[in-house]
Amino acid sequence: MQSPVESPTRVSFGLYEADLQSGELWKAGHRIKIQSQPFKVLSILLERPGEVVSREELQERLWGKDTIVDFDHSLGTAINKIREALSDSADNPRFVETLARRGYRFIAPVSYVAPTATKPAVAPATTVTVVEAPALTAQDASKRVLFRTKRAQNLLIWGAVTAVLAAVGLGFYFVFSPRSAEPDRITQLTHDGRISPGAPAMESFPSAVTDGVRIFTGQIENGRTILSQVFVNTGETTPLSVPSELAAPSLGDLSPDGSKLLLRSHLSPESEQPLWVIPTGGGSALRVANIKAHDATWMPDGSGILYAAGSQLFITHLQDGTSTPFADLPVGRAFWLRWSPDGKVLRFTVLDPIAHTQSLWELDANSRIPKPLLSNWSKPAAECCGVWTPDGKFYIFQSSHDGNTDLWRYNGHSEPTRITNGPLDFQAPVAARNGHRIFFLGLDSRSELQRFNHAQKEFLPERTFLTHASRVSYSRDGQWVAWTDPQGRLWRARLDGTEKIQLTPDAMQVFLAQWSPDNQQLALMARQPGKAWQLYSIQADGGSPTPLLQENRNAADPSWSADGKLLVFGRVTDLMGMESTPRNLQILNLATHATQPIPNSEGYFSPRWSPDGRYIAAISLDQRRLVLYDVAARTWKTLAMTSVADPVWSSDSKAIYLHAFMANTQPIYRVSVPEGKLEEVASLTSFRTGDIADYFFSGITPDNVPLVRARMATGNLYMLDLDGK
Repeated sequence: MQSPVESPTRVSFGLYEADLQSGELWKAGHRIKIQSQPFKVLSILLERPGEVVSREELQERLWGKDTIVDFDHSLGTAINKIREALSDSADNPRFVETLARRGYRFIAPVSYVAPTATKPAVAPATTVTVVEAPALTAQDASKRVLFRTKRAQNLLIWGAVTAVLAAVGLGFYFVFSPRSAEPDRITQLTHDGRISPGAPAMESFPSAVTDGVRIFTGQIENGRTILSQVFVNTGETTPLSVPSELAAPSLGDLSPDGSKLLLRSHLSPESEQPLWVIPTGGGSALRVANIKAHDATWMPDGSGILYAAGSQLFITHLQDGTSTPFADLPVGRAFWLRWSPDGKVLRFTVLDPIAHTQSLWELDANSRIPKPLLSNWSKPAAECCGVWTPDGKFYIFQSSHDGNTDLWRYNGHSEPTRITNGPLDFQAPVAARNGHRIFFLGLDSRSELQRFNHAQKEFLPERTFLTHASRVSYSRDGQWVAWTDPQGRLWRARLDGTEKIQLTPDAMQVFLAQWSPDNQQLALMARQPGKAWQLYSIQADGGSPTPLLQENRNAADPSWSADGKLLVFGRVTDLMGMESTPRNLQILNLATHATQPIPNSEGYFSPRWSPDGRYIAAISLDQRRLVLYDVAARTWKTLAMTSVADPVWSSDSKAIYLHAFMANTQPIYRVSVPEGKLEEVASLTSFRTGDIADYFFSGITPDNVPLVRARMATGNLYMLDLDGK
């Protein structure tokens, strides 16, 4: 007779594991401090992932019906302690979701780790039951209960089924054996959270290469990306010296012999940049011929460099410095160029400048005819950044689905299989020099909105409902505020946080929003999945976004005239979508939908109409000049010579605030109008602690106080072995 099987005592979710018997919480093998009462609340939520656990049920199970306590305060404190332990947030939850006046729900996928019954003739095994939250239905819950009651009878059947699930769907879950508290197949290499995540939407991809002993990658320090080396065995990170011309170096590739790195700069807004070669030990650099490219890789034999410029691929021969065409791309621009181990096939990522999709392509070294890899595998395409294992058996790439980015394994024949499953975003795989070990970035960005305090001359955290806002815009009457969150959704509320509503659907990505002069609607720069950036309007009290243009190209930065009848708009920079069509500024008549160009505005973008209607400010495409258009006189003038990003008019139209992002301390300037006098308001030195990795300018309040989105952490390097070792 088979002995009864115990209920699961450990629950795994992403990087975390909760031991329900001992009351312990672990993250990647490290124990996390959590008090007993919050852990009890967490345990109850983990019993029913994807389901709402009511406040009344929590009260009864934790305190009893007749116990008199400050229940609301105690439960709120417990939930806050859980979120603190899991690095979670109420506004943007990854694990615990609050449902107002109803209760709480655990929303991340979980796996149960349960010991089997003991049988002398059979070796102990681990049974893993996966529950994908929050898509759990009442019928699913009923099946799970039935499964638990009949677990002893069906152990062998379910053991076989879940073994298959573990092989194809649980590649990266932290499954602990009954006798060990160590994670299976996963190692965190770095812990300072400063690995550069890049910005794929701005043609900046996180990248890493390895010589077997070290991993070379970008790291954020003092608001800049520097080149670093991470030692595989110890995780120790040290910077590599590069020439001053390589500000914010972007890593392309490691030479086949492992002695030289291929780099380019990514600080400048120009998409095509010079290529440089430096020794892996750092030091002096060699510029590659007289070429510019947006990405590059070594040829398999090390005799030349394959580089991408525009929509073409070229080879530069190191012996004589000549360049020859290699292949033409039918659409978009190529990034993340990687040769197969035998040098016969090139695979790469293509960015479509209109659809803003990422797709994988390949070409044979002999035919040189590009063709899509995994065509129509996901819609819209969101695949990127693949790398072969050294034996050519597997191709590992990243793909984004439902807001999460994970790594997938492809053998060239069957459908790809997922090898990670959140809750972090896993990106930028790099294969070890031998075996099936993979290194990659686990993105766990932590940032917050901060407000500049003029009296203390420093930025302080915005401890309000806006703490997770990205870009912020206030209505002209100072009664309302609109903001985008990290997922690109648009919200609005009164200044005290009341009457808060989400204005745009989850699928729409909003870059920025501007209030109309009458405070009744907003103009948006936004896009639908797989579509170009477009202009929309939306009512401030809700409704569907209305497209304002009928064209299949990128439009950006809408800004209102003083009477609310016109919008000025521009186009995007090369880094957000290189197009062959001319780029200038245009005026849109909202009544007739007719457009007309602003005279002599070629080469300018990011227009901002002054509140009083007298001027339109804009930026040159190289982002090194702030220019001013006098609407009545129809004349242009250069207002300031400095690096420029995210200009914002003061409420009285007497100044423009901007972010000089290319300067050493990245100051925020106040530029007087029309004189053009620059006054530094704040910079990287204005933060209270040294924990800030970087920041961007989010906007100003009605009383002209700068707001910034400050980032404290980005991500770390991780390692796994595809063979499960």
